[in-house]
Amino acid sequence: MERALSRRTLLTGAAGAGAGVVGGAAGRAAADAPGRPVEQRAVDAEVARLRRGLIELRRDIHRHPEGPGQEQRTAGVVARELQAAGLAVTTEVGGHGVIGVLRGSRPGRTVAYRADMDAVPPKDIVGGGPAPAHLCGHDIHTTVALGIAQVLARLRRQLEGTVVFLFQPAEENLSGARALIDTGVLERIRVEEIHALHCGPFPAGRFAVTPGFGMPGQDKAEVTASGPDAPDVARRLAAEIGTLATVALPQTPADLERIVAEAQTPNGPLARFVALRARAQGAKVSVSYRCWPQERYLDVRQDIHRIATSYAGTGVSFPAEPFPAMVCPERDARALAHHLRRTLGRDTVTELHAAFPPFSGEDFALYLDRVPGTFTFLGVRAPGTPITTSYPHFPDFAPDERAIGIGVRAMAGWIAKRSHRARGTTGVAGGPAGPADPPGQYN
Repeated sequence: MERALSRRTLLTGAAGAGAGVVGGAAGRAAADAPGRPVEQRAVDAEVARLRRGLIELRRDIHRHPEGPGQEQRTAGVVARELQAAGLAVTTEVGGHGVIGVLRGSRPGRTVAYRADMDAVPPKDIVGGGPAPAHLCGHDIHTTVALGIAQVLARLRRQLEGTVVFLFQPAEENLSGARALIDTGVLERIRVEEIHALHCGPFPAGRFAVTPGFGMPGQDKAEVTASGPDAPDVARRLAAEIGTLATVALPQTPADLERIVAEAQTPNGPLARFVALRARAQGAKVSVSYRCWPQERYLDVRQDIHRIATSYAGTGVSFPAEPFPAMVCPERDARALAHHLRRTLGRDTVTELHAAFPPFSGEDFALYLDRVPGTFTFLGVRAPGTPITTSYPHFPDFAPDERAIGIGVRAMAGWIAKRSHRARGTTGVAGGPAGPADPPGQYN
């Protein structure tokens, strides 16, 4: 593991002249004298200088989509920009993963920020597609993370603690987080908390926080019928198992609008749900389902087993464990909401009261199983546009690029605040603050 982590480690100091979005004298610009905390107005000023370059960077990434596990070019762009900003950079972590480490001028906490880099593969595009495409907003996620790194690097003299940027491959097939975590990066750098944004179908400039909710996990089952009428039995089984679903797949833009509204409704229809597909092929039925809360997987498994075994000679199998749900700590999300309202305006935050969206998972769940943090939706819907232009995986997904600067403003200020360790304070989840930043590979 240690050998894998040390491969192609690139340690750089000040930004190189003329390199990347942050280059030359501008790249070396720092703010006021040491000893002052990072202020939101300083963050906002740097974002204003970087905004145009970040939009061009996003467009470059967008023109070169790479599917899960194929993110070689994107990883190269990320490494180049992080080096130009003066971060310590390690490549080829858990595949094409890139780690960037920014150490402030004074001791503090170690806070991570994660961005996923892969594009949506053709089979996961609504209606199918000819090639991978950035229809989930990962190009936006990557650009926002690079913007945060660039802003905080410019304000390094005011920054306390260490900020670790995790640029993750292969989120779309739910394998990238596991691969990155298995390298031991969280333990080696002693990450104390982790944060992320994801594009969502909310107005550009709006954030949707997820206190106590997040995104559902996933479970599967395979049912096998036997006998000369096995295909007919499989079709009947698929229909009967399908009745376990409590929420239907959206068929129209109006369905999507309803789901978004229901997710913002306390104790609404999505507070508890089962989203399930059962498909018969020959003598077999393939079942895939998501539910909330995640404890319901046991009940759904029992129901599937009961239905399957009601037919003579039928077998059913499940994986050892469902893929876990992403559950966002309530206190953390509310702290972020308070920060966003205070710094960006009271109308910038909405609260989700359900796991959203009910038909998708997120391997950020694996990070939150290890350290506290937040996962927040960044609104990318442009005024007057159909909801499908901001709902991931639809072929006309076209996020409002103004959301990039808004996301950088919000999260650069939040990350700087979280890396600050005031005397007597506790960690984001309310427990004791984590260990001091260690010496080691990512200095």
